[in-house]
Amino acid sequence: MLNRDGKIHPTHTLYLRRALDGCFRLDRPPPHKPVPHLPAAPFLSATGSPFPLMFSGIQPRRLPWEKFAWGWGLGTRPQKLHPPLLPTQLSLSSRLQLTLYQYKTCPFCSKVRAFLDFHALPYKVVEVNPVRRAEIKFSSYRKVPILLAQEGESLQQLNDSSVIISALKTYLVSGQPLEDIITYYPPMKAVNDQGKEVTEFCNKYWLMLDEKEAQRVYAGREARAEEMKWRQWADNWLVHLISPNVYRTPAEALASFDYIVREGKFGTVEGAVAKYIGAAAMYLISKRLKSRHHLQDDVREDLYEAANKWVTAVGKDRPFMGGQQPNLADLAVYGVLRVMEGLEAFDDLMRHTHIQPWYLRVEKAIAQVPQ
Repeated sequence: MLNRDGKIHPTHTLYLRRALDGCFRLDRPPPHKPVPHLPAAPFLSATGSPFPLMFSGIQPRRLPWEKFAWGWGLGTRPQKLHPPLLPTQLSLSSRLQLTLYQYKTCPFCSKVRAFLDFHALPYKVVEVNPVRRAEIKFSSYRKVPILLAQEGESLQQLNDSSVIISALKTYLVSGQPLEDIITYYPPMKAVNDQGKEVTEFCNKYWLMLDEKEAQRVYAGREARAEEMKWRQWADNWLVHLISPNVYRTPAEALASFDYIVREGKFGTVEGAVAKYIGAAAMYLISKRLKSRHHLQDDVREDLYEAANKWVTAVGKDRPFMGGQQPNLADLAVYGVLRVMEGLEAFDDLMRHTHIQPWYLRVEKAIAQVPQ
């Protein structure tokens, strides 16, 4: 990669080597030698299988109606997060023109919106029809979120919620051109435990910063590893507790799809079909999801355990995992959970776990930041 003087920047060379090396452990920087296999994450999911929590984030194959549900998600109002930015970050953010292609109530899209709002990055939203997906016909990558980033004459497409967040955070901290940064997160073909070929992205939880830049973001290596670990946990475990809980009973499934249809991009007939057929299908599929992820008979208990595990990790001596301000792990967990807002599962979560004070602290921090 060439800098503005037409020379290869030594830092860029290091980052590109890291990116090409593949996917790496969370507890140390990417090595300079290729890793021959994907190592297991620091902890396993309740399934006992390493696949849900490997660094690559390879997900089990989703059933057609599960994709339908992830497309329309689970209801919440969008939250605005605007912490103060450094002058250099304000300058950088003003250079970007961002367009987010999303399903409003998808937890992965909610994560990206939380990040963008928290960092005061203005963006346009294009709501994608989950059935036709005509809005993203320009893309060979057929999942959401997709973010288009215009920086001067350069237009970049960023795929995968964690890649979007890591790349943009790297951009805000380092000031490197975005078109260079995205090369540090190369796509990789892999086969999941269902025998299906999937596309994954290397280094997706890493911010590509030099030592001085990293010191500005993190209190130390432990803080960096902790953030990455819990971002991965949100993607690979917490997310999989949402559908079984919001579609737990026929009444809950219908309530979820009622919200989805009201908030989604549907025609009249299409919406009616989605509401009733979708609710019935997802109620049945939620039982298969419970078996797939080895959840307890009462899936609420797994949700409660996950919430309390997060609260324990944050601890009593800091308001957020990031200290005085939410970090990327805080935003990831918050983004996933808020898609249940307004539903019975969310009310139960607030009532039966210790997570509400942390959740309310996030909301209070949002409200106190000047718009």
